[in-house]
Amino acid sequence: MSIYQFTNPNSVSLHIILKTKLMIQLHDKQFVPFISAQEIEFAIAKMVAQVEADFADETPVFVGVLNGAFMVVSDFMKKYKRPCEVSFIKMASYEGTSSTNEVKQLIGINQDLTGRSVVIIEDIVDTGNTLVELKELFKKQNVKHFKIATLFFKPEAYAKDIKIDYVGIRIPNKFIVGFGLDYDGLGRNLPEVYKLKE
Repeated sequence: MSIYQFTNPNSVSLHIILKTKLMIQLHDKQFVPFISAQEIEFAIAKMVAQVEADFADETPVFVGVLNGAFMVVSDFMKKYKRPCEVSFIKMASYEGTSSTNEVKQLIGINQDLTGRSVVIIEDIVDTGNTLVELKELFKKQNVKHFKIATLFFKPEAYAKDIKIDYVGIRIPNKFIVGFGLDYDGLGRNLPEVYKLKE
């Protein structure tokens, strides 16, 4: 058995234990392999082909939702061969004084999107709370089309009626890390996805 240890600037260790299968430990939790880098690449390529077909005669604006979608957007853009623009938005959920969840825009869109086709790129969609806020935000901007693309989708957790237009991989309602997804700040840089060990 080999053990590799990586230390972040806050002196939190990431232990990778190699047995017959690769297992990682982030903070106090262990994760096991779930989705390979090859499966992720295939899923992104599939989404790109669908979007290219739908917007063959347009120049869409892709909007990545930070922090998690940065790796998805990067790989998506490398595969997208038609004219396009890219921007980012950062949203944060917090508990309000009335005990209702609100979503606050931390980094916004600075360009005029009137009459443009916008494709939101998410790393993962579970409850859909952020999508509700994003739809309202872009509705006010009078966009021509508002589409949603997500690499991972948890249909069991999704409770909204907003259509998810492009889905890379449907997954069960499990906690996952890697490829932009984190557990308390760690794991975003992993090229594949791991799920919480049961």
